Amino acid sequence: MLVDDFDFDLPKELIAQRPACPRHSARLLVVDNELSDAHVSDLPGLLAPGDMLVLNDTRVIPARLKGKRGDASVEVTLHQRLGEDSWNVFARPARKLKAGNVIDFASGFSASVTGKGDGGEVGLRFNLSGADLMAALERHGGMPLPPYIRRQGLADGRDKSDYQTLFADKDGAVAAPTAGLHFTPELIAALDARNIKRATVTLHVGAGTFLPVKVDDTDDHVMHSEWGEIDAATASAINAARAAGGRIVAVGTTSLRLLESAADANGRLHAFCDTTDIFITPGYRFKIVDILMTNFHLPRSTLFMLVAAFAGFERMKKAYATAINSGYRFYSYGDASLLHKDHTT
Repeated sequence: MLVDDFDFDLPKELIAQRPACPRHSARLLVVDNELSDAHVSDLPGLLAPGDMLVLNDTRVIPARLKGKRGDASVEVTLHQRLGEDSWNVFARPARKLKAGNVIDFASGFSASVTGKGDGGEVGLRFNLSGADLMAALERHGGMPLPPYIRRQGLADGRDKSDYQTLFADKDGAVAAPTAGLHFTPELIAALDARNIKRATVTLHVGAGTFLPVKVDDTDDHVMHSEWGEIDAATASAINAARAAGGRIVAVGTTSLRLLESAADANGRLHAFCDTTDIFITPGYRFKIVDILMTNFHLPRSTLFMLVAAFAGFERMKKAYATAINSGYRFYSYGDASLLHKDHTT
């Protein structure tokens, strides 16, 4: 399909700069045969006992750093871990960086450039590794907010908690699995009381999720890869819930992409520990996910293509037009949608 097919006009004032407070008070557009307005706090009543929520337990690391190459300022965002001391990063400005250059971030904390790729991508080897590198990032790094959330300098103190889900447990993401940001202890208690089951999987979201699609045809797009894991016990629990008649509800496109990567053609989930670069566009046959809870995505993005594939292209165009006309808040800190799989394709 043409990438232009996934374009739409979005007023800038609908791009959320802060999350709803409390988080579960965010609006929720339910997309089924009809569209209906709700709130995230209504989620327990919109699901059935025995349904299973699958959430991403990745934890966002403070992956954005500001440093100096000599007298020149450099900003980098880590996006792909290569080893204990090495990452691929997006750098600004990348044009003048060369292999062997040293970027100083703080006293005793620096990195050398190992190479350059396309689109501002640079390889860095830090002078710290493992836990020491993570500790330095916690001290000197900022939360890697997407470019449409405007801040002076690095992300502020509120973002350290706002841009982390309740389930964040395993370090490695450089972007939040944003559908999970809506969950609060109160909402979890209400879901438990309704006997909505819950499982966690891990997909370390990369900064590539924000990269624009630069080709004209979706067939020509090369998807970024991300590391994910589903252990055998979790796969078994999800299979059991499905066998008992429960619906599998992916919380976020990250959870959905991992589930679909690990499921076989018969809809049975298997343990998974690998990278995935699955790219879902209309025409894809979903194997295991029945319902998707997700935020509202950018025009022309791979994520809008995914939701169009899941809930139906025409239905999602109508849903997004309705959301814009109704003042729903978009993107990472915005409102959410609850999408039922289109069974007509």
